[in-house]
Amino acid sequence: MNIDKRIDALTERLNYIKDIFGNLENANISMLSSELAEFRSLRDSISSEDSRRKLARLEDLFSFLESKLEKELTPMDRVRIVRHPQRISLTDILENVYDNYTELGGLGEFSIDPSMLIAQAYITRRVGQKVVHQPVMVIGQEKGHGQEFRNGGSVKPWGNAKALHYMKVAQAEGIPIHTYIFTPGSYPIEDYPGAAQQIARNIYDMGQIDVPIISIISEGGSGGAEAIGLADRRLMLSHGYYSVISPEGAAAIEANLKDGKRVADSLIGNCARKLGITAEDNLKMGYIDRIIQEPHLGAKSASYDFFRVLRSEVIRATNEVCVSVKGLKLFRAMALKQKGSEEDEDVFMRWAVSSRARARLVEKRYEKFRHLSTSAYMDQRSVFLKMGAAVQGMAWATKSLFLYNMVGRTVRAAKQGMEEIQAEAHLVKERTARMLKNKSGNGNTAKISNDVRDKLLCLSSSDQSPCFEEGRWKYSSPKSREDRTFTCPNSATEGCLDLWAPDLFGDFAGVCSNCGHHFPMEYQWYLYNVFNYAEGFEFNSGIESSNPLNYEGFDLKLDEARKKTGLRSSCITFETRMDEINAVVICLAAPFRGGSVGAAEGEKIIRAAERAQRKQLPLIFYAHGTAGIRIQEGTNGVLQMPRCTMALRRYVDAGGLYLVIYDTNSYGGSVASFLGCSPYQFGVRSSKIGFAGPRVIAETTGISVPPNYHNAWNALARGHIQGIWDRREMARNIGQAFMTMGGRNLYYR
Repeated sequence: MNIDKRIDALTERLNYIKDIFGNLENANISMLSSELAEFRSLRDSISSEDSRRKLARLEDLFSFLESKLEKELTPMDRVRIVRHPQRISLTDILENVYDNYTELGGLGEFSIDPSMLIAQAYITRRVGQKVVHQPVMVIGQEKGHGQEFRNGGSVKPWGNAKALHYMKVAQAEGIPIHTYIFTPGSYPIEDYPGAAQQIARNIYDMGQIDVPIISIISEGGSGGAEAIGLADRRLMLSHGYYSVISPEGAAAIEANLKDGKRVADSLIGNCARKLGITAEDNLKMGYIDRIIQEPHLGAKSASYDFFRVLRSEVIRATNEVCVSVKGLKLFRAMALKQKGSEEDEDVFMRWAVSSRARARLVEKRYEKFRHLSTSAYMDQRSVFLKMGAAVQGMAWATKSLFLYNMVGRTVRAAKQGMEEIQAEAHLVKERTARMLKNKSGNGNTAKISNDVRDKLLCLSSSDQSPCFEEGRWKYSSPKSREDRTFTCPNSATEGCLDLWAPDLFGDFAGVCSNCGHHFPMEYQWYLYNVFNYAEGFEFNSGIESSNPLNYEGFDLKLDEARKKTGLRSSCITFETRMDEINAVVICLAAPFRGGSVGAAEGEKIIRAAERAQRKQLPLIFYAHGTAGIRIQEGTNGVLQMPRCTMALRRYVDAGGLYLVIYDTNSYGGSVASFLGCSPYQFGVRSSKIGFAGPRVIAETTGISVPPNYHNAWNALARGHIQGIWDRREMARNIGQAFMTMGGRNLYYR
């Protein structure tokens, strides 16, 4: 390389360093700048030999100071590394890690979503004298190197749908899946299939994809990462980050800034530190399995030694997953356990697994995620209560197995047999009677009495809901005691008259008597008037939200939420009886931290699903309001997306009924996972449903959305929910759902 090119390379390295450190004052960076400037000024006055000698020393100085700067990197510096245009991309990985590949579902910008890249590739292995090609499906976000059409790795819903499609192709072909996560987050758009709903669909299906899945994280931003991040092994690049939200987003929320005001850099850096987003942080919490070391200040397109390490790591991870479910594996398993071995590629293993091994793989994946973040909440129950709950759970499972499966299966088979015989006999009887009637020539038809005719022809009466007592609801809103009037928001267009508070929030249940507009109501109104909470049994109330990251000031906010609401978390789980049917109900209460979900809420949701599955009860999830995942818990919160979704998938697959009802505002990771995965989703007329709120959409995309963009009617039109309910009819609608929806294994069936 001639001197000019070497100088240009050093200049590029210096500019890269300045970009990473945000142009902050740093003695090492100042030294590099001055030394490079001095060399440029002296170059014309010294000989070529001296130029080469000084340039070699300058290159050594760059390498030495880069190693020193590596130790000074802050979490926010690492964020700038993974966002830099010189950062490695998925195309670089395909070119240097895999031996051959074919891009699928598009080429470059000619794709349904260029930010999601799919390729079928293979890795060539030598076994003795034999060469073996091991195929894999490679899926990941592609940021490119500053290519605008890649949208910075922010995938739109149809990009995630494309990823899921090819995951199922890999499942059909029985080949492993390697996912590479390079995204700051998904693109917040509600057009079908919808950002939140498609992420939920990906997580829901990935839990049951029965081939090995390996994820490598570079930039893991919230739901965008979880859309392809549910894996058997999760590796992370040493300069990567994995977080519930971007540091800038967390700082904007913490500063409560509006109208596009810029957050101070110091606050952004502080949030990056408090969120615990680095590879070391996530390894310590147990949310990744290994860290892949990169060169100083991050891997670039020409980091060929790094690509060899990455190749070795993905082979090792895939081997580990296969060996964990296969039979004959003794010596190879021992070899793989030797951490840090440089001979991982010498351990050969076929990546195709048998049907039994596939079933074990899915079960091990569930168990892996089930035990994540179990130390990130507080459980106030005593040891005896915990042991009692475990024994009780086993008793329920045994009772359900015996009563509904073993004995119940026999009884059902006998009943079905008798029904078939009775149906045959009834048909013979009817045909015989008709033949005899025709032969006798008696064409007179039987007359219906007037009483029977009236019962058949009259309209059904609008009988009162089960939760209506003597003309009043069991629970009345505190607003019904206010001596004032309320104006309906639709009064200008619908001509609605002002309503007196005792009437509106008392007898009318918060519904405008003219246009049907639903005013917001407290979650207690639904608990007592719809779900019969007063006669139910709350369980797992001892599980309490905590501050696992020791996020500054968050303990005080939790204490304030507890005092204000009387709740220990935003999630209430209880067993109740509605329309003579037992059911499990999960409620997210908006007054507690906006109904946000953290480790405590996730654990309660999972245990409620497990309880409903053991007792074969229908499961109702009422989202009074949710702001999504609780950012102050960092990755502890975002892990609840796959954890809860997998538990609910097991419940649905076991033949249960999972019913979701949205109220007020439901956004974020909750909708993009365990809420959005339900086959039966309904919205109260007052509800707003989406992936991100109007303000976030405007800040992210620069597009202002109309005020009704997220309302229930638009969600219904987009296919995100299956119906809209009047709150006064909710109890009756739920009773109807019990009879007409759900799987085969509900106890009352």
